[in-house]
Amino acid sequence: MAEEKFQFQSEAAELLKMMINSVYSNRDIFLRELISNASDALDKRRIERLRNSELADFTPEIRIAWDKEGRTLSVSDNGIGMTRDEMIQYLGTIAKSGTKEFLAAVKQEENQDQLIGQFGVGFYSVFMVADSVEVVSRKLGTAEACRFTSDGDGSYTLSEAARDCGTTVTLHLRPMAEGGKDYADEWTLRDIIHQYSDFIAWPIVMSVTRHKDGKETVEDETVNSQKAIWCRSESEVKEEEYREFYRHLTHDWKEPLAHIRLSAEGATSFKGLLFLPSEAPFDLFMNPKAGGISLYINRVFIMNDCQDLIPEYMRFLRGVVDSDDLPLNISREILQDEPIIRVIRRSTQRKVFNELKKMLESDREKYEKFWAAFGRIFKEGIVQDHEHAKTILDLALFHTTAGEENGGWTTLAAYRERMKPDQKGIYCLAGRDIAALKSSPKLEPFTKKGYEVLLMTDPVDEVILANVSMMGEDFPKLLNVGSGSVTPEGEEEQKENETRLKDMESDFAPLKEQALSALSERLEDVRPSLALTDSPACLRDSPNGLSFQMEQLLRAAGQTPPPQKRILELNVEHPLIRKLMGMAKDKDPQTADLISILYDQSLLLEGAALADPASFAKRVDKVMAQALGA
Repeated sequence: MAEEKFQFQSEAAELLKMMINSVYSNRDIFLRELISNASDALDKRRIERLRNSELADFTPEIRIAWDKEGRTLSVSDNGIGMTRDEMIQYLGTIAKSGTKEFLAAVKQEENQDQLIGQFGVGFYSVFMVADSVEVVSRKLGTAEACRFTSDGDGSYTLSEAARDCGTTVTLHLRPMAEGGKDYADEWTLRDIIHQYSDFIAWPIVMSVTRHKDGKETVEDETVNSQKAIWCRSESEVKEEEYREFYRHLTHDWKEPLAHIRLSAEGATSFKGLLFLPSEAPFDLFMNPKAGGISLYINRVFIMNDCQDLIPEYMRFLRGVVDSDDLPLNISREILQDEPIIRVIRRSTQRKVFNELKKMLESDREKYEKFWAAFGRIFKEGIVQDHEHAKTILDLALFHTTAGEENGGWTTLAAYRERMKPDQKGIYCLAGRDIAALKSSPKLEPFTKKGYEVLLMTDPVDEVILANVSMMGEDFPKLLNVGSGSVTPEGEEEQKENETRLKDMESDFAPLKEQALSALSERLEDVRPSLALTDSPACLRDSPNGLSFQMEQLLRAAGQTPPPQKRILELNVEHPLIRKLMGMAKDKDPQTADLISILYDQSLLLEGAALADPASFAKRVDKVMAQALGA
């Protein structure tokens, strides 16, 4: 059989039905699409006016009208309009974009603008809410108008009509469904315009009825703000306008800490405006996907919380990104994975990093407010984003044992400047809260020798310390003093201590044996120590187990970690431990109770909860009674 070539066939009515029911997920989108089409028509007329100075000047306007009783809604503009042939070509042909063809025709012109229409399907979204639609249009420079009518069944009619230059789209709305929105209601329309079309450059006007002093008046009211301040030059925008826009965007009446302008021209063009809130919203940690960056295309709202444009660890940012180049799916509701997205994301990250660095250097007080509110989120990037981990670490603030300079905060750079010549690295201690860390016995050997220790209380800190060796040679050397392997002693002092501890093995062995016997389910080992100064004991994490902090993280995530065995470190120079060593050697029955109390005390110093508070209280009561001879 000879090879033959065929064209795909389509059933117009079925194709239209599929588009109406499948392309858009939100019925409100229809009004955005109609207003966007009207805005494009006004842009086209303005461009034609620039190309042909003989054309009459005009006052651009998009007008919304509705009839609640008659169940109609109309969107009108005085834009470029359409001829009869263009209505057949663009309204009667699914996926034929007049905007795309118009831009192609003027792409060589100096005054080319970017318009939103690109697929030629937005018009058909009206059939989600309307039984039928009527379009009356007259093309700029022609004398005749044409009427297009369709009920979405795959056919349409054309007839003569009369109107000035421009287009009116009239929807005959379906009866309002129970619990549904009334699209012939003023405030419903206002809400949709506010969400999707508030920053359209042209005024969107409604004629509304107002009752005042017993009189009824009809007034024209512009219902969109038109204040896309991210498109204006930074020198033209006053600080109060930034604050007003932030309130408008976020409904947060507290002033933002700072704003960040985004702008890029060239192969990928976009503009934007980001804000650093002054406080974390109450649901930021409960609902980490809330808020974020709103995406606009040519000032038309596309989606909230566009997660592709910023990394998750910058989710505290609020603002807008507006680009004509972003690739969207046909419904303009979902971004496609394209290099352009990654370009905007990288550019936004660099800008945010640069602005935070400037703030850290020039306004430390403001930066500390930012860090107190969002530092624990921002630090997640050290683990999530290895490419920028070093940058984030350089911007991080940490509590420190070195006095109260800068409110007790320090950067790694400032810490390095204060390091002693013989220091092995940056000493760190992670824990539950700052008060527990400051009183931790694990700090004693470092405090004794005058070494500064960073106190890390954020959940991600434990992960950073556990994985720092995997982050490359350029990464700062962070040493976890919570592990028994990190000590401040030099080689000579370590050897000397090892010799002394070896000499004490026989005296320490009975206490170790009784401690392991009494706490066999909770202790992996009991070790003598010469590092502690004031405290008799402390708990160390097992090299093969979970830390206290990691246990708490897992429980917070709804997981139940297995029981963990710790290492009990006892200060053999402390009078209490020396006494216990003697009691253990004499097989005193009180030894087990006393060592159990020491264990529980060490647990409390870690900020952990006691497994059996009642037993702890009874042991303390018993020891007190014996001490008092009761």
